[in-house]
Amino acid sequence: MIGVSVLGSTGSIGRSTLDVLARHRDRYRVVALAANRDVEGMLRQCLEHRPELAAMADVESAQRLREALGREGAGIEVVAGDEGLAQVAAHPGAQQVMAAIVGAAGLQPTLAAVRAGKRILLANKEALVVAGALFMEEVRRAGVEVLPIDSEHNAIFQCLPPGDGSLDEGGVSRILLTASGGPFRTLPAEALETVTPEQACAHPNWDMGRKISVDSATLMNKGLEVIEAHWLFGARPDQIQVVVHPQSVIHSLVQYVDGSVLAQLGNPDMRTPIAHALAWPARIESGVAPLDLFEVARLDFEAPDTRRFPCLALAFRAIETGGTLPAVLNAANEVAVEAFLGGRIGFPHIPRIIEAVMERTTVLPADELETLMEADREARALARELVDGFGGAAG
Repeated sequence: MIGVSVLGSTGSIGRSTLDVLARHRDRYRVVALAANRDVEGMLRQCLEHRPELAAMADVESAQRLREALGREGAGIEVVAGDEGLAQVAAHPGAQQVMAAIVGAAGLQPTLAAVRAGKRILLANKEALVVAGALFMEEVRRAGVEVLPIDSEHNAIFQCLPPGDGSLDEGGVSRILLTASGGPFRTLPAEALETVTPEQACAHPNWDMGRKISVDSATLMNKGLEVIEAHWLFGARPDQIQVVVHPQSVIHSLVQYVDGSVLAQLGNPDMRTPIAHALAWPARIESGVAPLDLFEVARLDFEAPDTRRFPCLALAFRAIETGGTLPAVLNAANEVAVEAFLGGRIGFPHIPRIIEAVMERTTVLPADELETLMEADREARALARELVDGFGGAAG
Protein backbone atom coordinates (compact mmCIF):
# COMPACT_ATOMS: atom_id res chain seq x y z
CA MET A 1 0.00 0.00 0.00
CA ILE A 2 1.30 3.42 -0.99
CA GLY A 3 0.56 6.14 1.56
CA VAL A 4 -0.54 9.53 0.20
CA SER A 5 -0.87 12.90 1.93
CA VAL A 6 -2.96 15.62 0.27
CA LEU A 7 -2.21 19.29 0.89
CA GLY A 8 -5.28 21.29 -0.16
CA SER A 9 -7.66 18.33 -0.02
CA THR A 10 -10.94 20.30 -0.23
CA GLY A 11 -9.92 22.24 -3.36
CA SER A 12 -10.62 21.08 -6.90
CA ILE A 13 -7.29 19.26 -7.31
CA GLY A 14 -7.57 17.72 -3.85
CA ARG A 15 -11.07 16.42 -4.54
CA SER A 16 -10.00 14.98 -7.89
CA THR A 17 -7.01 13.31 -6.22
CA LEU A 18 -9.22 11.65 -3.63
CA ASP A 19 -11.57 10.51 -6.39
CA VAL A 20 -8.70 8.73 -8.16
CA LEU A 21 -7.38 7.26 -4.90
CA ALA A 22 -10.83 5.93 -4.04
CA ARG A 23 -10.82 3.95 -7.29
CA HIS A 24 -7.68 2.11 -6.17
CA ARG A 25 -8.12 1.38 -2.48
CA ASP A 26 -6.17 -1.85 -2.94
CA ARG A 27 -3.11 0.17 -3.97
CA TYR A 28 -3.26 3.53 -2.15
CA ARG A 29 -4.04 4.65 1.38
CA VAL A 30 -4.88 8.23 2.37
CA VAL A 31 -2.78 8.91 5.48
CA ALA A 32 -3.10 12.69 5.95
CA LEU A 33 -5.21 15.59 4.69
CA ALA A 34 -4.83 19.37 4.97
CA ALA A 35 -7.36 22.05 4.10
CA ASN A 36 -7.96 25.74 4.72
CA ARG A 37 -11.21 26.41 6.62
CA ASP A 38 -13.75 24.17 4.87
CA VAL A 39 -14.72 22.18 7.95
CA GLU A 40 -17.73 20.50 6.34
CA GLY A 41 -15.70 19.41 3.32
CA MET A 42 -12.91 18.07 5.49
CA LEU A 43 -15.42 16.25 7.71
CA ARG A 44 -16.83 14.37 4.71
CA GLN A 45 -13.34 13.48 3.49
CA CYS A 46 -12.23 12.26 6.90
CA LEU A 47 -15.23 10.00 7.31
CA GLU A 48 -14.84 8.57 3.81
CA HIS A 49 -11.05 8.14 3.65
CA ARG A 50 -10.17 7.72 7.35
CA PRO A 51 -6.77 9.50 7.39
CA GLU A 52 -4.57 9.29 10.45
CA LEU A 53 -4.08 13.07 10.46
CA ALA A 54 -6.18 16.07 9.41
CA ALA A 55 -4.89 19.66 9.46
CA MET A 56 -6.89 22.89 9.29
CA ALA A 57 -5.58 26.41 8.74
CA ASP A 58 -6.37 27.73 12.22
CA VAL A 59 -7.19 26.56 15.71
CA GLU A 60 -10.87 27.51 15.48
CA SER A 61 -11.43 25.44 12.31
CA ALA A 62 -9.51 22.54 13.81
CA GLN A 63 -11.65 22.60 16.96
CA ARG A 64 -14.84 22.68 14.91
CA LEU A 65 -13.63 19.69 12.91
CA ARG A 66 -12.66 17.82 16.08
CA GLU A 67 -16.12 18.38 17.55
CA ALA A 68 -17.88 17.43 14.30
CA LEU A 69 -15.93 14.18 14.03
CA GLY A 70 -16.84 13.14 17.58
CA ARG A 71 -16.82 9.41 18.14
CA GLU A 72 -17.01 8.72 14.40
CA GLY A 73 -13.57 10.26 14.05
CA ALA A 74 -11.86 7.99 16.53
CA GLY A 75 -8.27 7.50 15.45
CA ILE A 76 -8.09 10.72 13.39
CA GLU A 77 -5.77 13.31 14.93
CA VAL A 78 -6.71 16.93 14.18
CA VAL A 79 -4.01 19.63 14.10
CA ALA A 80 -3.86 23.28 13.07
CA GLY A 81 -1.77 26.01 11.49
CA ASP A 82 1.62 25.96 9.80
CA GLU A 83 2.86 23.27 12.16
CA GLY A 84 -0.10 21.09 11.25
CA LEU A 85 0.59 21.57 7.53
CA ALA A 86 4.20 20.54 8.08
CA GLN A 87 3.03 17.40 9.90
CA VAL A 88 0.82 16.43 6.98
CA ALA A 89 3.63 17.13 4.49
CA ALA A 90 6.16 15.03 6.38
CA HIS A 91 3.84 12.29 7.66
CA PRO A 92 5.95 9.13 8.08
CA GLY A 93 3.23 6.96 6.54
CA ALA A 94 3.18 8.90 3.24
CA GLN A 95 5.43 8.04 0.33
CA GLN A 96 3.75 10.60 -1.93
CA VAL A 97 2.48 14.11 -1.23
CA MET A 98 -0.03 15.91 -3.44
CA ALA A 99 0.96 19.59 -3.15
CA ALA A 100 -2.28 21.36 -4.13
CA ILE A 101 -2.50 24.39 -1.85
CA VAL A 102 -3.21 27.40 -4.07
CA GLY A 103 -0.85 30.36 -4.01
CA ALA A 104 2.36 31.23 -2.21
CA ALA A 105 0.92 29.68 0.96
CA GLY A 106 1.76 26.29 -0.51
CA LEU A 107 5.52 26.93 -0.68
CA GLN A 108 6.54 26.09 2.89
CA PRO A 109 4.54 22.84 3.28
CA THR A 110 5.73 21.67 -0.14
CA LEU A 111 9.32 22.35 0.90
CA ALA A 112 8.65 20.39 4.09
CA ALA A 113 7.55 17.43 1.97
CA VAL A 114 10.69 17.71 -0.16
CA ARG A 115 12.94 17.78 2.90
CA ALA A 116 11.12 14.73 4.27
CA GLY A 117 12.07 12.80 1.13
CA LYS A 118 8.57 12.36 -0.33
CA ARG A 119 7.67 11.96 -3.99
CA ILE A 120 6.12 15.34 -4.82
CA LEU A 121 3.03 15.54 -7.01
CA LEU A 122 3.29 19.25 -7.76
CA ALA A 123 0.03 21.10 -8.41
CA ASN A 124 1.16 24.24 -6.57
CA LYS A 125 2.88 26.15 -9.37
CA GLU A 126 3.56 29.11 -7.09
CA ALA A 127 6.26 27.12 -5.24
CA LEU A 128 8.33 27.33 -8.41
CA VAL A 129 7.18 30.81 -9.40
CA VAL A 130 8.14 32.30 -6.03
CA ALA A 131 11.27 30.30 -5.27
CA GLY A 132 12.16 28.22 -8.33
CA ALA A 133 15.95 28.12 -7.93
CA LEU A 134 15.82 27.45 -4.20
CA PHE A 135 13.05 24.87 -4.58
CA MET A 136 14.87 22.90 -7.26
CA GLU A 137 18.09 23.01 -5.23
CA GLU A 138 16.19 21.49 -2.28
CA VAL A 139 14.84 18.82 -4.64
CA ARG A 140 18.35 17.96 -5.84
CA ARG A 141 19.71 17.91 -2.30
CA ALA A 142 16.93 15.59 -1.08
CA GLY A 143 17.09 13.39 -4.17
CA VAL A 144 13.29 13.31 -4.54
CA GLU A 145 11.09 12.97 -7.60
CA VAL A 146 8.87 15.88 -8.62
CA LEU A 147 6.03 14.95 -10.97
CA PRO A 148 4.01 17.84 -12.46
CA ILE A 149 0.24 17.84 -12.07
CA ASP A 150 -0.66 20.88 -14.16
CA SER A 151 -2.12 19.32 -17.30
CA GLU A 152 0.31 21.26 -19.50
CA HIS A 153 3.45 20.33 -17.60
CA ASN A 154 2.33 16.76 -17.16
CA ALA A 155 1.84 16.60 -20.93
CA ILE A 156 5.33 18.00 -21.51
CA PHE A 157 6.76 15.48 -19.04
CA GLN A 158 5.14 12.67 -21.03
CA CYS A 159 6.47 14.00 -24.35
CA LEU A 160 10.07 14.72 -23.31
CA PRO A 161 12.87 12.23 -24.02
CA PRO A 162 13.90 9.94 -21.14
CA GLY A 163 16.76 10.92 -18.88
CA ASP A 164 17.79 13.99 -16.92
CA GLY A 165 19.82 15.75 -19.61
CA SER A 166 19.23 19.27 -20.87
CA LEU A 167 16.61 19.97 -23.51
CA ASP A 168 19.39 20.67 -26.02
CA GLU A 169 21.05 17.31 -25.30
CA GLY A 170 17.70 15.58 -25.82
CA GLY A 171 17.18 17.23 -29.19
CA VAL A 172 14.34 19.45 -27.95
CA SER A 173 14.07 22.79 -29.71
CA ARG A 174 10.93 24.18 -28.09
CA ILE A 175 8.16 23.56 -25.57
CA LEU A 176 4.66 24.55 -26.67
CA LEU A 177 2.30 25.33 -23.78
CA THR A 178 -1.34 25.26 -24.83
CA ALA A 179 -3.90 27.68 -23.40
CA SER A 180 -7.67 27.57 -23.78
CA GLY A 181 -7.82 31.36 -23.96
CA GLY A 182 -10.30 31.43 -21.09
CA PRO A 183 -13.90 32.66 -21.14
CA PHE A 184 -13.04 36.06 -22.66
CA ARG A 185 -10.92 34.93 -25.60
CA THR A 186 -13.23 36.47 -28.20
CA LEU A 187 -14.72 39.24 -26.07
CA PRO A 188 -14.09 42.78 -27.40
CA ALA A 189 -11.56 44.75 -25.37
CA GLU A 190 -14.11 47.36 -24.29
CA ALA A 191 -16.40 44.64 -22.89
CA LEU A 192 -13.66 43.51 -20.47
CA GLU A 193 -14.30 46.65 -18.42
CA THR A 194 -17.60 45.29 -17.10
CA VAL A 195 -17.08 41.53 -16.77
CA THR A 196 -18.03 40.03 -13.41
CA PRO A 197 -16.27 37.51 -11.18
CA GLU A 198 -19.00 34.99 -12.02
CA GLN A 199 -18.25 35.36 -15.73
CA ALA A 200 -14.50 35.09 -15.14
CA CYS A 201 -14.95 31.89 -13.15
CA ALA A 202 -17.12 30.23 -15.83
CA HIS A 203 -14.29 28.45 -17.62
CA PRO A 204 -15.41 26.92 -20.93
CA ASN A 205 -13.52 23.62 -20.51
CA TRP A 206 -12.09 23.08 -17.03
CA ASP A 207 -13.63 22.77 -13.56
CA MET A 208 -11.23 24.79 -11.41
CA GLY A 209 -11.15 26.90 -8.26
CA ARG A 210 -12.10 30.59 -8.43
CA LYS A 211 -8.58 32.00 -8.18
CA ILE A 212 -7.18 29.74 -10.90
CA SER A 213 -10.22 30.43 -13.07
CA VAL A 214 -9.57 34.18 -12.92
CA ASP A 215 -5.89 33.54 -13.69
CA SER A 216 -7.02 31.60 -16.75
CA ALA A 217 -9.27 34.47 -17.81
CA THR A 218 -6.38 36.98 -17.59
CA LEU A 219 -3.84 34.48 -19.07
CA MET A 220 -1.77 34.91 -15.90
CA ASN A 221 -2.22 31.19 -15.28
CA LYS A 222 -0.33 30.56 -18.51
CA GLY A 223 2.30 33.10 -17.50
CA LEU A 224 2.86 31.31 -14.20
CA GLU A 225 3.10 28.05 -16.14
CA VAL A 226 5.83 29.56 -18.33
CA ILE A 227 7.87 30.28 -15.19
CA GLU A 228 7.08 26.81 -13.86
CA ALA A 229 8.24 25.19 -17.12
CA HIS A 230 11.48 27.15 -16.96
CA TRP A 231 12.37 25.58 -13.61
CA LEU A 232 10.87 22.11 -14.09
CA PHE A 233 12.45 21.41 -17.46
CA GLY A 234 15.43 23.77 -17.59
CA ALA A 235 13.86 25.63 -20.51
CA ARG A 236 15.03 29.10 -21.45
CA PRO A 237 12.26 31.68 -21.96
CA ASP A 238 13.01 31.66 -25.70
CA GLN A 239 12.39 27.88 -25.72
CA ILE A 240 8.82 28.30 -24.43
CA GLN A 241 5.92 29.33 -26.65
CA VAL A 242 2.26 29.74 -25.67
CA VAL A 243 -0.34 28.55 -28.18
CA VAL A 244 -4.05 29.24 -27.70
CA HIS A 245 -5.99 26.03 -28.35
CA PRO A 246 -9.68 26.58 -27.49
CA GLN A 247 -10.70 22.90 -27.39
CA SER A 248 -8.23 22.03 -24.57
CA VAL A 249 -7.71 18.58 -26.09
CA ILE A 250 -3.98 18.90 -26.78
CA HIS A 251 -2.55 19.65 -23.37
CA SER A 252 0.92 20.65 -24.59
CA LEU A 253 3.54 19.74 -27.15
CA VAL A 254 7.30 19.26 -27.45
CA GLN A 255 9.08 20.19 -30.68
CA TYR A 256 12.33 18.42 -31.65
CA VAL A 257 15.21 19.55 -33.86
CA ASP A 258 14.41 16.87 -36.45
CA GLY A 259 11.02 18.44 -37.16
CA SER A 260 8.99 16.05 -34.98
CA VAL A 261 6.36 17.44 -32.64
CA LEU A 262 5.00 15.18 -29.90
CA ALA A 263 1.68 16.03 -28.26
CA GLN A 264 -0.34 14.59 -25.38
CA LEU A 265 -4.11 14.55 -25.93
CA GLY A 266 -7.04 13.79 -23.68
CA ASN A 267 -10.35 15.06 -22.40
CA PRO A 268 -9.99 18.15 -20.15
CA ASP A 269 -10.13 16.44 -16.76
CA MET A 270 -7.46 16.84 -14.07
CA ARG A 271 -7.85 13.23 -12.99
CA THR A 272 -5.75 12.17 -16.00
CA PRO A 273 -2.50 13.92 -14.95
CA ILE A 274 -3.21 13.06 -11.30
CA ALA A 275 -3.51 9.35 -12.10
CA HIS A 276 -0.43 9.52 -14.30
CA ALA A 277 1.68 11.05 -11.52
CA LEU A 278 0.33 8.78 -8.79
CA ALA A 279 1.24 5.61 -10.69
CA TRP A 280 4.25 6.74 -12.74
CA PRO A 281 5.92 4.97 -14.48
CA ALA A 282 2.89 2.63 -14.56
CA ARG A 283 -0.63 3.62 -15.66
CA ILE A 284 -3.89 3.30 -13.75
CA GLU A 285 -7.54 3.99 -14.54
CA SER A 286 -8.52 7.59 -13.71
CA GLY A 287 -12.27 7.70 -14.25
CA VAL A 288 -11.87 9.92 -17.30
CA ALA A 289 -13.77 8.98 -20.45
CA PRO A 290 -11.63 8.06 -23.48
CA LEU A 291 -11.07 10.82 -26.04
CA ASP A 292 -13.40 10.57 -29.04
CA LEU A 293 -11.63 12.29 -31.92
CA PHE A 294 -14.73 12.08 -34.12
CA GLU A 295 -16.67 14.02 -31.51
CA VAL A 296 -13.88 16.61 -31.21
CA ALA A 297 -13.81 16.85 -35.01
CA ARG A 298 -11.42 19.82 -35.20
CA LEU A 299 -8.46 21.37 -33.41
CA ASP A 300 -7.82 25.12 -33.63
CA PHE A 301 -4.73 27.16 -32.75
CA GLU A 302 -4.01 30.88 -32.53
CA ALA A 303 -1.47 33.24 -31.04
CA PRO A 304 -2.25 34.79 -27.62
CA ASP A 305 -3.37 38.42 -27.65
CA THR A 306 -1.02 40.04 -25.14
CA ARG A 307 -2.45 43.51 -25.80
CA ARG A 308 -5.86 42.56 -24.41
CA PHE A 309 -4.35 40.12 -21.91
CA PRO A 310 -1.02 41.67 -20.82
CA CYS A 311 -0.47 39.33 -17.85
CA LEU A 312 1.26 36.79 -20.08
CA ALA A 313 3.81 39.38 -21.25
CA LEU A 314 4.36 40.47 -17.63
CA ALA A 315 5.19 36.88 -16.67
CA PHE A 316 7.74 36.59 -19.49
CA ARG A 317 9.26 39.88 -18.31
CA ALA A 318 9.50 38.50 -14.77
CA ILE A 319 11.30 35.28 -15.70
CA GLU A 320 13.62 37.04 -18.15
CA THR A 321 14.60 39.53 -15.43
CA GLY A 322 14.77 36.86 -12.73
CA GLY A 323 15.73 37.47 -9.12
CA THR A 324 12.82 38.37 -6.87
CA LEU A 325 10.63 39.68 -9.72
CA PRO A 326 8.66 36.43 -10.28
CA ALA A 327 7.79 36.40 -6.55
CA VAL A 328 6.66 40.03 -6.83
CA LEU A 329 4.54 39.21 -9.90
CA ASN A 330 2.85 36.34 -8.09
CA ALA A 331 2.18 38.31 -4.90
CA ALA A 332 0.69 41.27 -6.74
CA ASN A 333 -1.48 38.93 -8.81
CA GLU A 334 -2.84 37.13 -5.75
CA VAL A 335 -3.83 40.44 -4.13
CA ALA A 336 -5.38 41.81 -7.33
CA VAL A 337 -7.35 38.63 -8.06
CA GLU A 338 -8.68 38.53 -4.50
CA ALA A 339 -9.79 42.16 -4.84
CA PHE A 340 -11.51 41.43 -8.17
CA LEU A 341 -13.33 38.42 -6.73
CA GLY A 342 -14.42 40.63 -3.84
CA GLY A 343 -15.86 43.24 -6.19
CA ARG A 344 -13.33 45.91 -5.19
CA ILE A 345 -11.68 46.38 -8.59
CA GLY A 346 -12.58 45.74 -12.21
CA PHE A 347 -11.12 42.98 -14.37
CA PRO A 348 -8.75 45.27 -16.37
CA HIS A 349 -7.26 46.59 -13.11
CA ILE A 350 -5.62 43.22 -12.41
CA PRO A 351 -2.75 43.60 -14.92
CA ARG A 352 -2.45 47.33 -14.21
CA ILE A 353 -1.85 46.67 -10.53
CA ILE A 354 0.63 43.89 -11.25
CA GLU A 355 2.62 46.02 -13.69
CA ALA A 356 2.66 48.99 -11.33
CA VAL A 357 3.99 46.85 -8.49
CA MET A 358 6.67 45.34 -10.74
CA GLU A 359 7.79 48.77 -11.91
CA ARG A 360 8.08 50.10 -8.36
CA THR A 361 10.04 47.11 -7.08
CA THR A 362 13.79 46.84 -6.58
CA VAL A 363 14.78 43.45 -7.94
CA LEU A 364 17.19 41.54 -5.70
CA PRO A 365 19.03 38.22 -6.15
CA ALA A 366 16.77 35.30 -5.17
CA ASP A 367 19.43 33.49 -3.18
CA GLU A 368 17.75 33.41 0.25
CA LEU A 369 14.24 32.28 1.14
CA GLU A 370 13.80 35.19 3.54
CA THR A 371 14.69 37.64 0.73
CA LEU A 372 11.91 36.13 -1.38
CA MET A 373 9.44 36.19 1.50
CA GLU A 374 10.24 39.86 2.17
CA ALA A 375 9.76 40.67 -1.53
CA ASP A 376 6.43 38.84 -1.35
CA ARG A 377 5.32 40.84 1.71
CA GLU A 378 6.35 44.20 0.24
CA ALA A 379 4.65 43.45 -3.08
CA ARG A 380 1.42 42.52 -1.32
CA ALA A 381 1.46 45.70 0.74
CA LEU A 382 2.01 47.86 -2.36
CA ALA A 383 -0.66 45.96 -4.31
CA ARG A 384 -3.18 46.54 -1.51
CA GLU A 385 -2.45 50.27 -1.63
CA LEU A 386 -3.08 50.26 -5.37
CA VAL A 387 -6.28 48.25 -4.92
CA ASP A 388 -7.53 50.93 -2.52
CA GLY A 389 -6.72 53.57 -5.13
CA PHE A 390 -8.55 51.69 -7.87
CA GLY A 391 -11.44 50.71 -5.60
CA GLY A 392 -13.86 53.40 -6.74
CA ALA A 393 -13.51 52.29 -10.36
CA ALA A 394 -14.91 48.81 -9.82
CA GLY A 395 -18.47 49.98 -9.85
